[in-house]
Order: sequence, then C-alpha cells, then structure tokens
Amino acid sequence: MRQIWFITGGAIFVFSLIVGGFTLNQANQEEIELSSRMQSRAQLLAASLAESIGPPFRSFATTTVDLRINNFVTNERLVGLAVFDNTGSPVALSDNLPQEAIMRANIGRVMDSNEPEGIFVPLGGEYLYVYTIPLRGATEEARVIGALTVIQNATYINEGIRQVWLNNALWLILQLLVFVGAVVLLVRFAVAKPLSRMTESLKSWRTGAAPPADISHGLLWAPLTNEIRKITTSLQQARSAASEEARMRLEKVDSPWTAERLKEFVRVYLKDRPIYVVSNREPYIHFKSGRGKIEYSVPAHGMVTAVESVMVACGGLWLAHGSGDADKETVDKDDKIAVPPEEPRYTLRRIWLTDREVEGHYTGFSNEALFPLCHMSYTRPVFRKEDWTTYKRVNGKFAEALLAEIKHVHQPIILVQDLHFALLPRLIKKARPDAQVGIFWHHPWPSAEQFSICPWRKEILDGILGADVVGFHTQQYCNNFLDTVGKEIESLIDFERFTVTRSGHESLVRTFPISIAFTNGTHAVASDQHKEALRKLGITTEFVGLGVDRLDYIKGVLERLRGVEWFLDRHPEYRERFTFLQISAPTRLGSAKHREYGEEVSSEVERINKKFQANGWKPIVFEKRHYSHAELDPLYRSVHFCLVSSLHDGMNLVSKEFAAARDDETGVLILSQFTGSSRDLKGAIIINPYSLEEISSAIHTALTMPKAEQHRRMRLMRNSIKNYNVYRWAAEFLKAVASLG
Repeated sequence: MRQIWFITGGAIFVFSLIVGGFTLNQANQEEIELSSRMQSRAQLLAASLAESIGPPFRSFATTTVDLRINNFVTNERLVGLAVFDNTGSPVALSDNLPQEAIMRANIGRVMDSNEPEGIFVPLGGEYLYVYTIPLRGATEEARVIGALTVIQNATYINEGIRQVWLNNALWLILQLLVFVGAVVLLVRFAVAKPLSRMTESLKSWRTGAAPPADISHGLLWAPLTNEIRKITTSLQQARSAASEEARMRLEKVDSPWTAERLKEFVRVYLKDRPIYVVSNREPYIHFKSGRGKIEYSVPAHGMVTAVESVMVACGGLWLAHGSGDADKETVDKDDKIAVPPEEPRYTLRRIWLTDREVEGHYTGFSNEALFPLCHMSYTRPVFRKEDWTTYKRVNGKFAEALLAEIKHVHQPIILVQDLHFALLPRLIKKARPDAQVGIFWHHPWPSAEQFSICPWRKEILDGILGADVVGFHTQQYCNNFLDTVGKEIESLIDFERFTVTRSGHESLVRTFPISIAFTNGTHAVASDQHKEALRKLGITTEFVGLGVDRLDYIKGVLERLRGVEWFLDRHPEYRERFTFLQISAPTRLGSAKHREYGEEVSSEVERINKKFQANGWKPIVFEKRHYSHAELDPLYRSVHFCLVSSLHDGMNLVSKEFAAARDDETGVLILSQFTGSSRDLKGAIIINPYSLEEISSAIHTALTMPKAEQHRRMRLMRNSIKNYNVYRWAAEFLKAVASLG
C-alpha cells in the first residue's frame, strides 16, 4: 500500500511541474500581450495629444496647453500628462502627477535622439507605464522644441498575470482532488478490499477458523488468486496428511509430540472439548508506550512460556488478571481479546482486581507467604490474616467468572495454574461436579514439616484436593505433598496409585515435568547475527558466559556473580578475555523483598566490575530488562556456556531453552542441583550453587571442555527435551484430567 501512495505522490509531483511550466508560459504570453496593448494605446494617445497641444505650445500659450492636458486626464488608466520645453523644464503638468515618474521619463534623451521612448516603472505599490515623445516645430523637418510625457496605470497587467496563476492553481487543485479521489476509490475498491478479503479468507483457512473461501476478486487479481488457490489446495492436502500422520502417531508412544499431534489428540480423544486455563499472570500485557501508542509484552515466566504453546496449539479460553495499564482499552465488552496479537489462536479473558486485592492476593499471600514457604531459599514467609482474607476473595472472584464461562458447557476441562489459586479447584467442583479440573503446581512442594507452619494449611490442602489431578514437576514434590496431606487432613491415601480420597472425591497426584516446544533449529539465525547480538552489548571478548533469570531471590543470581568473581580470582589468565552476560527481568515489584534483592544484585555487579575492570573491559554486563525469545535465541547460540544457579526451582525452562537452541551441539550447560530440570538434563555440569568453588570450577571446565565432549553432552540433553517436550507434557496432563486412563 505504501508503494501505491509513493507512486501517486510522484504522479502528483510530475503533474504539478507540467502545470507549473504551462502556467509560467501562459503568464509570460499574457504579460507580453497586455504590455503591447498598453504601449499601443500610449502611442495613439501621445500622438493625438501632440496634435492638439502643438499650436498653443508653439505660440507659447501655456495656459491653453495646461487646460487641454487636464481635460485629457479623465481616463482611469491615465495617471497624468506633462509637457516640457526644449530645456527639459515643465511647461504644463496635470494635477497629482507623480514626480518620481517624471524623473524616470528621460526627457533629455528623447529630445536628443528625436525618438519616442516607453518604460514600465513600479511606484508606491502601483505599476506605471511612462511614454515620452518629442514635440517638433510646425514642419516635419523642424527641430525638436519640447517633449510630451504620458503616464498610464499598468497595474492591471500584474493583476492579469496573478489571475492567470490563481486560475491555474485552482484548476490544478481541482484536478488533483479528482485524481486523488479516483486513486483512493481505486485503491479501496480495486486493491484494498480485495486484498483484505483475500487476507481474511487465507487467515481463516490457515488458522483453521473456516474452510477455504472463494478468493477470486475480478480480472485484476485473477492471476494471483489462481496461484493462491493452487497453494491453498496444496496446503490443504499437506494439512490433511499431517493430521492423518498425527492421528497415526497417537497410537505410537515413542513418536515425537508436535503441536499438530497435540491438536489431533484434542480433536480425537477430547472431541474438541474447550480447554479453560486459569492463572494469575496473563500471557500478553498491553501497556501505553511513551509515543502514545498501545504495545504489548510477554511476561518472563516459565508458566507463560509452556502454557502459551499449548493454548496456541489447542485453542480455548485463558482467564487471567489484567495487569497492564492499557489492558482495558484492548478488550471487548466481555473483557475478552483474541491472542496472540499477530495471529490469534485462543481467547484471553481478563479479570480486573483492585489495588488492594492485588496487594493482598498476589503481593501478600502468594509472594510473601506461599512462595517462600515452597522454596528452600532461607527467606521467611510472612502470614497476615488480611492477606489470607483477600486471597480467598480473589479465588472466589475467579471462580465466579469461570463458572459463568462454563455455564452451558458439558464436562469442561479446566487447568488451574500455580499457587495463586489453591482454593479454586474445590470452589469449581462444588458448583460443577461434572467439570474435570486439574491443578499444576509450578513450584516445589515443601516437606510436611516446612508446610506445617502455614496457619491455613488445611484450607489450602482441601482446596487443592478439589481437583481431579494434582500435577508437580518431580516425584519428590509428589511425595512431599502426600506426606503433608497425611499429616494435616483426614483422607485416604493410596501410595500405590498415588491418589488421595477426601469426602468421596478422588484426586490423582502425578508428576508432569514441564518442558518447552522443541523447535530443533527452526528459528536459527546466521552466525554473524550471533556476533552482532553480542557486539550491540559491547561484548567482544574471546569467551562469553550467559545467565538468564527473573530478578528473584530463588534464582541464585548473587551466588552466580560471586562465583564469577571467584573464577577470575583463581584464573587471572581469563581477565580481559572473558565476559559474563547476566540478563534479569524485574519481577514481583510489589514485594519489598524482591525490590531489595534487585538493588543488591545491581550493587554486586558494580562492586565486581570495579574490582576487575581494565582497559575498557569489565567482567559482567548486566541487562536489567525483559528479553523476548527472539532476542535470546542468538545469545543462546553465541555464548560458550549458560549458568543456571537457582537455589530452589520447580523446573527452570531457561536450561531447556539453551540446550534446544544449540542445534550445533556445542556449548555447555552449568545447572544447579536444586532445579527440577537437573533430573532431566543429564548432560549438564551439576553444581551446588551455595559453593562458590563449585561454580568457579564448573566455569573453568566449561571453557576448556573439548568439542567432542560438548557434542556428547549437548546431544544427550537435546534428545531428552525432544522426547519430552511441552506438547507431550500437555497431552499427558490433559489425558489424566479427562480420565482417559
């Protein structure tokens, strides 16, 4: 479309130049014609007047001469007349004769040359024509005895020229308006509308929202639509083949899971039943940028990364708290919006919470009570009654919204995410016993002794056990959960089947180690782009390490930085040759503990850099902002190692993203033993993040590891991720929730 307007602008420019040149020529012709007429009239008038005043002038009857020239000054274009003797002295002058015009008349030159002369003179905002002829004696051969000057108003000549320009300008504007109007109509009806219809038809077909529609739109687009029709036919055949292949793979346990296979699983086994996801964090946050536009961001969170892949593949409805300052401006009357923004695949419904509800539910009870309770990071939980009250109220608000959505849906499948909604499964089951509810706990589950310090532990456990399936990352978390249930509430636990029966309802407790969508190099970029990504950050050293985390105290960023410091102290030969890039997105800013931790990390970076910096080099580059997957991918591919030093982490998907990105099978992953992913990624160098010596030693091992060993380890990790990706995680979780055995 931009090209069309560029061509239109060029046509307007050329057309304007042509009209401008034509107008200039017309104005010149008009000026020549009007000037010629003025000169002719001046000559006739001067000749006539010379005959009239000749006798009295020669007889020195100056009074008569003066009377006659004043009688002549009646025409509106005649400014004045003047008669001069042979010495150039005025004999007779008409009234109000402009003196400056007389001075420009060149009386002496006319009498000397015995030839008439005319000149155009601009004077006081007017344009005058001064014409002077010599006066002779009674005979033709008589000498010059004086001169006659006729002064006429020639302003109308300029006005005539201006009128030519004005008329042509108005005509040009009218023509351009007609031309632009015709272009707009042509673009709208012959280009934009057909293209829009074709785009919508193709988009609906590509996303599966509708079958291929007729995309023929006239002779203009016939060649293009014919080719598109052939392409859609080929793609339709490919889609059918992929669907059939996915259906066949459903019966093969060892075949890889893909988005298409998961979609086929939902279609065949779940009969396209809608899936409802509930989480506190929304997958897309809309905000107002500094330029006055509305933009969006994707939160840096493993839950969002994993569940988003599932929802894009399967569709459905995702309920979440609308936290962006422009969220309300982007939803419809039902508080819904189709996402992802570029290619909608499912619906996001936003739930609005007051500042007080956010403070009590999210910042207070979820982040300052349950979060530190679940993580062994030596951060004391804070339990406040008012936070618990708000937590219950927000769970009730989400339950009410969800029940309204599933009002007319038989056996809805509901996937509750994380510790923010521990009470929600029981609330849903009480109102809709037919609903099939699963809750996935994205964090570790603590030991029974550790969980026993929570004042409302029984209510939390009862809420969770309202679900049909309770999912954790590892078997250890499942064991801890069953131990906790056994010690805290009355129930029947079957340790062989890993089920809990309470009040006649059975809950299955299982491990579903979450993963990522394994792309296998689908989004690979050129090696020069890898280097460019580092150069933009000012990193040009021979060796580079990478850390990617939220600024969360469970991630062990401080321990990691001090481990880098320890490494440089023990191996000074790497100074000015090694850079560690730490990317950390601020998180949970409402929590004072997280804000303090972010400030402490910044101070530690500054201290270590000040200690080692030399010749423009500093050992740590700290990027305190969110990086998208597209921005991280070239960094994952360009560094020598990725360091994950979480003090306690449910899974940690950064470790899996790094391994998945390394399709060259090089690079080294250094991984904390306290992450869930350490059970899956056997090719990583496993460390105790509390030991600076182990971190330092692992960095040195990573930088000196032979390529053959790197290939062996990376291949092992990539195969693990490929065999158990996020689509398999979703399929197994959905299969358990839907009671498919």
